[in-house]
Amino acid sequence: WSVLVSVICSPQNYPLYIRSVPTENELKFHYTVHTSLDVVDEKISAMGKALVDQRELYLGLLYPTEDYKVYGYVTNSKVKFVMVVDSSNTALRDNEIRSMFRKLHNSYTDIMCNPFYNPGDRIHSRAFDNMVNSMMMQVC
Repeated sequence: WSVLVSVICSPQNYPLYIRSVPTENELKFHYTVHTSLDVVDEKISAMGKALVDQRELYLGLLYPTEDYKVYGYVTNSKVKFVMVVDSSNTALRDNEIRSMFRKLHNSYTDIMCNPFYNPGDRIHSRAFDNMVNSMMMQVC
């Protein structure tokens, strides 16, 4: 597993979806994601109105640690996507991370279009889980 955590957070920074592998370090990953949300908010406020004018929502590398790299993406509606990637995987390029975020965003949009989904609720979808799992495994 190269992608260790995939998270979707609401504009108010509460998690809508969390998927982490392996699960034994899950609490550590939750902490990493929550600290990265501060960096996402800083980048959004630094961009200000430029973010609205941009079509590129990929924030890039938020911060690297010794073991992980944390990447961010934000939608026009301020929903935040965060991915934690294993630092030892040097084969993973920036454009691959960007395309994974786009794929995640497209699947999230499909969830939002479901008339039975209430915006702001946690995401419980087997199809979405399968997409995230395949995305996390295909990078290996």
